[in-house]
Amino acid sequence: MKAKEVALIGLFMALTAIGAQIRIPLGPVPFTMQVFFVILAGLILGARLGFISIALYDLLGALGLPVFAGMKGGLAVVIGPTGGYILAFPIASGIAGLGRGRLRVLTAYLGLAVIYFLGWAWLSRFLGPEKALKLGVLPFIAPDLAKVALALVVARRYERLKP
Repeated sequence: MKAKEVALIGLFMALTAIGAQIRIPLGPVPFTMQVFFVILAGLILGARLGFISIALYDLLGALGLPVFAGMKGGLAVVIGPTGGYILAFPIASGIAGLGRGRLRVLTAYLGLAVIYFLGWAWLSRFLGPEKALKLGVLPFIAPDLAKVALALVVARRYERLKP
């Protein structure tokens, strides 16, 4: 792995941790900027490195570093109500990084769908399927669609700047 790749992996781990602290509590699932950085990591780093970056972010949080929303960390967070979203993040980043050209938009939004599905399925264990949908998915659709759109714009601009 090249030094630049390692640096970018570390950067996206840090940005995702910062994005987790930009939050608005809405109930069991807070509104954060994690989705933006998770998708952006895949778009900029590609599938493999995007997955690795966000999987390492998850690992740091699981080990107890306070990188999750509300400066929380530890296995209790990962197995708690929002654990499905956290575990979906690396997969979503990897999926977002698969697309090129017009497919990029599709894979970015497919990554978001994976976050919603796995997050909803996990949260359903705690709240039941209907309440999990009402509290853990529906309030986030419009803002998350906008976050993915912004990630696509930022990724395009980043690529124009690359030498």
